Order: sequence, then C-alpha cells, then structure tokens
Amino acid sequence: MMQYGEENEKLADKTACAGVRADLKMCLLQSDCCRIHKKTPRECLKTNDGTVPSECQVLRNTFFECKRSMLDARQRFRGRKGY
Repeated sequence: MMQYGEENEKLADKTACAGVRADLKMCLLQSDCCRIHKKTPRECLKTNDGTVPSECQVLRNTFFECKRSMLDARQRFRGRKGY
C-alpha cells in the first residue's frame, strides 16, 4: 500500500501506523484541495467540500482505526489494524 518514489525507500518514522500516516499525507498532498486551493492537509480533512478523494477518506479511517487499536488491550492478541 505504500506509495513512495523508490522501491527500497524506508520511512524515518518507525512508530506504529507510520505507513498509513505517510500514505494519507501523500494522498492529501496530491489532492485538488492542497494543489489547487492551496490548503494544508489538516485543513483539507476538516473541510468536507468534495475536493478530497474518497481514497483519502478511506486512508483517514484506516489511520483512525490503527491509532484506536493501539489503545485497545484486546489488540495485543489480534495485532494492530492498518498493516
């Protein structure tokens, strides 16, 4: 799912959910909201005006589920979502 320039490129951030976060960031930066309307990715997520593609919305939900699973004690056995 990771979409980076080079095939063997690694993330500097080794925390949980870092891959999903990077994918979400790249998706938002490539959206019309950031490119044409010159908004930050955070502003684009807050405003739901249709300029953010549904793929980014799915990545946002996946990132939320991954972060939530870090707090859920049951996930110790099942593993984190979003990998």
